[in-house]
Amino acid sequence: MLLDTGPLVAALDARDQWHTACVALWPELIARCVTTEAVLTEACYMVGRGGAPAQLPVDFTLAARVPIVSLDHPAHRRISVLMDKYASVPMDYADATLVAVAEALSIRTVFTLDRRGFRSYRIGASGRFAMLP
Repeated sequence: MLLDTGPLVAALDARDQWHTACVALWPELIARCVTTEAVLTEACYMVGRGGAPAQLPVDFTLAARVPIVSLDHPAHRRISVLMDKYASVPMDYADATLVAVAEALSIRTVFTLDRRGFRSYRIGASGRFAMLP
């Protein structure tokens, strides 16, 4: 399953409205998660902006042994196509990396708070994402 920025930030910030729900799901979901460097970048920025140490998402992800996917040049070409295709949603870079990874690894589930985006995005031609929570 893909790990998006929202649940990661929510789990680390007790003031977040989604904190309790995300923390409750971590034990059953964390071993199945994979994320991207772009998601971590976004999470570090958001956590730091909230006053916590900016490296907290990195430390948390490493401690949980969540695989962090790096993307190659062809994947970035796909990301560009995806961002253009979903410009009206809009799709940001971090979301595009997750969709590209989903296509490459045949992943259809995402742990996200971004309902609008992931309801719109498709895996390949027609595949929809299952979303948690």
